[in-house]
Amino acid sequence: MTNLLVLSALIWVYLLLFHGRFWQAGPVLTPRVPLSHPAVAIVVPARDEAPTIDAVLRSLLAQEYTGDFRVILVNDNSTDGTGDIARGIADARLTVLTGAARPAGWSGKLWAVSQGVREAEGAELILLTDADIVHQPQHLSTLVARAERGDLDMVSEMVELACESWAERALVPAFVFFFQLLYPFSRVNDPLHSTAAAAGGTILIRSRALKRIGGIESVRGALIDDVALSAAVKRGGRIWLGHSALARSVRPYPGAMDIWRMVARTAYVQLRFSPLLLLATTAGMALTWLLPPFAALSCTGFAAWLGLAVWAMLAGSYLPTLRRFGRSVLWAPFLPLVAAFYMAATIGSAVDHHRGRGVAWKGRAYQGAGA
Repeated sequence: MTNLLVLSALIWVYLLLFHGRFWQAGPVLTPRVPLSHPAVAIVVPARDEAPTIDAVLRSLLAQEYTGDFRVILVNDNSTDGTGDIARGIADARLTVLTGAARPAGWSGKLWAVSQGVREAEGAELILLTDADIVHQPQHLSTLVARAERGDLDMVSEMVELACESWAERALVPAFVFFFQLLYPFSRVNDPLHSTAAAAGGTILIRSRALKRIGGIESVRGALIDDVALSAAVKRGGRIWLGHSALARSVRPYPGAMDIWRMVARTAYVQLRFSPLLLLATTAGMALTWLLPPFAALSCTGFAAWLGLAVWAMLAGSYLPTLRRFGRSVLWAPFLPLVAAFYMAATIGSAVDHHRGRGVAWKGRAYQGAGA
């Protein structure tokens, strides 16, 4: 037990001091005015988004951007009236496309995005955003200004996530925390580091960068499409990832099982459908997150004190994220329980895959290919 605790302590020393400062709140994109105003096309893939689509489209059409911009909604075979709601918005800047049947080898979302990108021909910049993200009026200008400042090929943001229900308050801040652990923003934003990531809710990309990588088709089968796209772009250009103060998700996750399904959708994909990686990840998470509090509460002497010290380190690393979400610091000691939830959801994702259920989302199920 003591040897494992020492290893856990060493892991946390590395994470806190040498893992890209992942625990920090990260850069925040605040309102800015660009020096130039290139033409922008905003592409919104939508499948069964009737509850949110009106507010989303109206927020995009209300952007205070002095350059030319237009909104392209790709209605991906919705059955709930999403397309009708969109067509009911009378604005010449809005184009509503009816999505074509998805070819083999394409994920559903990326096939819809690719159709929107084709319609966006001529725009210098393309904003890819989800159909559950509401944007403040300064958002587009701020994204363009950030791309302009660093001559960036891609600017992406982790938008503000809903944190209203008890499940969201308990689990959503940790989702952002673990994302930053997987993809430290400082490494993503370092052109000399290979780490690449993006958050699919908001991605502003240059048309020239899309052409350079071979278009959306180059990542057509990716289930974690935002990360795949960012990796392709970063191989020959600069990218930036931060947090948004100007866009928020309006998709609710009222219960723990809603968040479980969201995590399980891609957790085993992240592990490349590998049982060995799943076993290693489960053991590593248990060592990193579960062993310290277990030792602190069940052992005596040196093992108990070392477990308590490591528990304090991991809880302290969570404080900046809790502050970002306006949550009490009293949540920090319970991070191991939240980690156990995400670990269980990852195992559940693997179980679903090996039972033939594959990845399920928006009424579609796929076995190791697109979503």
